[in-house]
Amino acid sequence: MRSVREIFKSKQHLLDEPEVEKLVEYCEELQDEIVEFKFQKTNNKELAMLDMLREVIKGCNEIEKEQMEHERFGYDAPNYEATISNLKSYIFRRCKDEKIWL
Repeated sequence: MRSVREIFKSKQHLLDEPEVEKLVEYCEELQDEIVEFKFQKTNNKELAMLDMLREVIKGCNEIEKEQMEHERFGYDAPNYEATISNLKSYIFRRCKDEKIWL
């Protein structure tokens, strides 16, 4: 992402225009809000749990797809034991990383 100053580097005189000054101030406020949001997001256990649940559901959908392909086309059957083990490992690892205690 380029800074506002970089965008106007070839037209420095435009930075003195009142409208451009307001725009620069607004952009700087937004950048601060983005940084603050990213910080909150990394410390928000609810968002971490939602992300983890989405990944688990995605994994479940994939194993269901493998089962349907197995039944329909005779492809290899899904390895449920490995899938369950992988899901458990993923959940425990994410919980440890996010400091979520089950």
